Amino acid sequence: MKKILFAASECVPFIKTGGLADVAGSLPKCFDKENYDVRVILPKYQCIPEKWKNQMQYLNHFYMDISWRSQYVGIFRIEYEGVTFYFIDNEYYFNGPKPYAGGKWDLEKFAFFSRAVLSALPVIGFQPDVVHCHDWQTGLIPVYLKDTFHGGDFYRNMKSVMTIHNLKFQGVWDVKTIQDYSGLSDYYFTPDKLKDYDNGNYLKGGIVYADAVTTVSETYAEEIKTPFYGEGLHGLMSARSNCLTGIVNGIDYDDYNPETDENLPYKYNVKNFRNNKKKNKTELQRELGLREDPNVMMIGIVSRLTDQKGFDLIECVMEQICSDAVQLVILGTGDAKYENMFRHYDWKYGDSVSANIYYSDALSHKIYGSADAFLMPSLFEPCGLSQLMSLRYGTLPIVRETGGLKDTVVPYNEYEGTGTGFSFVNYNAHEMLNTVRYAEHVYYDKKREWNKMIDRAMVVDFSWNTSARKYEKLYDGLLGW
Repeated sequence: MKKILFAASECVPFIKTGGLADVAGSLPKCFDKENYDVRVILPKYQCIPEKWKNQMQYLNHFYMDISWRSQYVGIFRIEYEGVTFYFIDNEYYFNGPKPYAGGKWDLEKFAFFSRAVLSALPVIGFQPDVVHCHDWQTGLIPVYLKDTFHGGDFYRNMKSVMTIHNLKFQGVWDVKTIQDYSGLSDYYFTPDKLKDYDNGNYLKGGIVYADAVTTVSETYAEEIKTPFYGEGLHGLMSARSNCLTGIVNGIDYDDYNPETDENLPYKYNVKNFRNNKKKNKTELQRELGLREDPNVMMIGIVSRLTDQKGFDLIECVMEQICSDAVQLVILGTGDAKYENMFRHYDWKYGDSVSANIYYSDALSHKIYGSADAFLMPSLFEPCGLSQLMSLRYGTLPIVRETGGLKDTVVPYNEYEGTGTGFSFVNYNAHEMLNTVRYAEHVYYDKKREWNKMIDRAMVVDFSWNTSARKYEKLYDGLLGW
């Protein structure tokens, strides 16, 4: 039995701000239970909903020295969907209304968490073969495994994996502060270790010291070796390329299932989508005050409204898109300029544009289950989950070929009759507009081809099971099985 510990700063269903939480919560339950004992450890935030805190069972506590301080470490646990979740308790660090406060405070908090994770293992009697760390918040764990914890028999053969979900966030501050928080000696603060120009860098430490590094799609693993996508670490990513693997994320096929989705008025599958998807569209048009027409092409957008997601491209050609025979349904929040842009077009073209500047899980499912196409023109996208959800619902993605979008959406080829969506290469508004208009042409003039594409999209398997098999192979390789 191979023992694996996931260390993460967030995890569904307990606490979520982004896609990392989906990975930490959904992936562990998909491993082969007979050969892998996968458990998860995360902070016991004050903002975790009471219903979960009430189910937590107290295990033990101890005091831990970190740098010049001695800190309380409590350990709680929950069994959920066949997986054991541990929670590190410390009210000083994990209070507050949100999991992240930003700035220096988070760096101190996650230095404490990283050391507490390793210190807690003998106390709970779990000796993992692999500690799988996620993002900069756990970047110090591989460093500590080669430092303070290396001498003891308990830790000697423990391997570490560092997964990068988004290289943009690295945990960077001045060396003196990070040295103080982490308790690491001068030895670690050189350019080939944790030093990043004049700063210390948690994620860099994790990448340098982990036994294997992964990221969340094959294309992103290649992209981050280049200056444009590498966020200042492209040299290091190239140097570690022999240990770097891209494994695309999945989605929970139980949560995202058009046949059983309780948010959809009309359930459907690959056999009956032709009728029921249209009925969902009419219901959504009625709910959002759009012109009711089951035959008009509806394009959905569910996203954070930021530059990274390509909204500057949409802004550039929004007027042209609105002049086409399409309806646009937008859901999300973000930069004020994009929120206001969509509100403006909703006001100007009320029959065909619906701007919903908030977030609602139920409405997101309705958009996936009603729209014909899904627009996602990201500047960069390590993996992306929205395009996987839209494929699952037969809502054809229109994406830019970057990161996980390139790996998961096969562009339509009218000559070979292949593809599951539409894509464009250059980060250019008019190239995007041409691709949107090409999709409109196929939708209106080649309906049979469009429906065949939906057939293909709905049977592609991007469930977590596929990802879990790849991680199992990675762990086996690390452990020499």
